[in-house]
Amino acid sequence: MSRSIGTSTWLDVSVKDLDAAKAFYSGLFGWEFENLGDDFNGYHLIRNDGALVGGLMDVSGMTCPEGDPLPAAWGVYLLVDDAEARVRRVTDNGGTVIVPLDGISDTGRMAIVLDPTGADVGLWEPGTLEGYEFTGSPGSPVWFELMTHEFDAACAFYTAVVDADLVPMSEPMEDDSFRYVTNGPEGKNGWGIGDATGVMPKEATGWRVYLGVEEADAAVTRVQDLGGKLLEGPVDSPFGRIATVTDPDGASFQLCAMSEAVPEG
Repeated sequence: MSRSIGTSTWLDVSVKDLDAAKAFYSGLFGWEFENLGDDFNGYHLIRNDGALVGGLMDVSGMTCPEGDPLPAAWGVYLLVDDAEARVRRVTDNGGTVIVPLDGISDTGRMAIVLDPTGADVGLWEPGTLEGYEFTGSPGSPVWFELMTHEFDAACAFYTAVVDADLVPMSEPMEDDSFRYVTNGPEGKNGWGIGDATGVMPKEATGWRVYLGVEEADAAVTRVQDLGGKLLEGPVDSPFGRIATVTDPDGASFQLCAMSEAVPEG
C-alpha cells in the first residue's frame, strides 16, 4: 500500500433518485459516472476530468438493520491493512459493526461501523483499488472531518482502531477554546476531528466531506439552481470559503473554495 493506515481513502454517496443525482452532480462538478453493472449492484464510479473521485449508489428500497429506509448520505472510508483485525478493534473499543466485512470482487474488502459516538464510517482494505485520486482540483475531495459532541471518546477510538496520529490544529482560530485535531501534522493530514459541543446540534454531527470549488458563492447558486439546498454559509476561513449544502435527495456535504481562504484576524 502506498497510503498510510487510517488515511481517508474512499467516499461515496447513497441516493434515492439515481438519475436526478447524476444530473445534479454532473451539473455542479462536471462529474462522469461509470456503471459497474449487476455484479456490483449498479454501483457507479465517479470521475472528475478522468480522475477517480469515489462512488455513487442507488439505495432506494434498501433498509437499515432496524428496518428504517437507508438515508441519502455521503460516506467516508478509512484505509486499513488487516480488515478482520481492525474490525475486532472496533468492537473492542466500543464500536459496532453495521455492515459486516465483505469482499468487493478483487477491488478490496469493506465494512461499515459505528464509532462509540454514533458516527458511521467505512473501513477499506484495498485490493486492486486503493482509493480516490488526490488531485485537490475543483470537483475533487479536499478534506474530511468528524464533528462530534464526544471529542475525547472519538479521539481514543480512532487512535486505537486505525492508528490515528492526532495532533492539535496549528492554524490559530478566533475561538481558541475550540478543540480540533488532524490525523498527522500539517502537510501530511487528510482529515480531522472537531469538538462540536456548543457549535452544532448533535443531530448535525458526524463525518463530513469537503469538495473543492473555484468560487463558493457561485457554486452555492449552482447548487440551488440544480435542486439542492443551502444549509449554512458561505463563510470565510483560513482554509477556504465554505458552505454546507445538500443534493436534491438531502445528502449533505461541504463546498470549499481554497483559493478564497482568508486568514483569521
